[in-house]
Amino acid sequence: MSDNIIFQIREELTTNCDEKTKTSTLHFFKEKIAFYGVASATVHNISKTYYKKIAHLSKADIFNLCDQLWQSGMIEESFIACHWSYNQHTNFVSEDYYRFQQWVEKYVSNWASCDTICNHTIGECIERYPEHIADLKKCALSENRWMRRAAAVTLIIPARRGKFLDDIFEIADRLLLDKDDLVQKGYGWMLKAASEAHQQEVFDYVLKNKTVMPRTALRYAIEKMPKEMKMIAMKK
Repeated sequence: MSDNIIFQIREELTTNCDEKTKTSTLHFFKEKIAFYGVASATVHNISKTYYKKIAHLSKADIFNLCDQLWQSGMIEESFIACHWSYNQHTNFVSEDYYRFQQWVEKYVSNWASCDTICNHTIGECIERYPEHIADLKKCALSENRWMRRAAAVTLIIPARRGKFLDDIFEIADRLLLDKDDLVQKGYGWMLKAASEAHQQEVFDYVLKNKTVMPRTALRYAIEKMPKEMKMIAMKK
């Protein structure tokens, strides 16, 4: 059954690709990506339709299907894998974190797949099992750019809720001088999310580090702050 479901999904994706989406998709990525060229809304609908057909399966079986989707290298299939894994969030156990991290390390090759798996599946797992914050901090030291970005963007949603502030600053410290612009944007986004609940603390962090923080990260971090704060932070 599993091979048949994967085959059907790939048939659907192939049928629904279009030249306009193919052209527009290329504008979003600097890195080379593999894709069908299917609109996001269509991918989401395909994901929902086929999840109904596998919802009765065990979590282990669903995660194995996710493995197959990730292994294709196609960005649309990675999105479906992300949706399916998140749909199992009420069944997560602590050990699932390591499988999710492995997906990032082995299969993620672009910021969109990275953010989708991290914002939802891994972020939810971290909220349920915060002991894995220590593993995220290790990711911030990885040679793999997507692991480093994952260390930050995993905490976006918890950050908006005011959680893990000290850990957020520690991860930002580890990524502070990173030369990769996608990592800079990732930890800047994390700080921006944290500023929604802890504006003054994030502002103070930015001021303390503004002389060395890359301007890309700084601009992201202060994006939601009042004009006066932005002016102070941007002043050289």
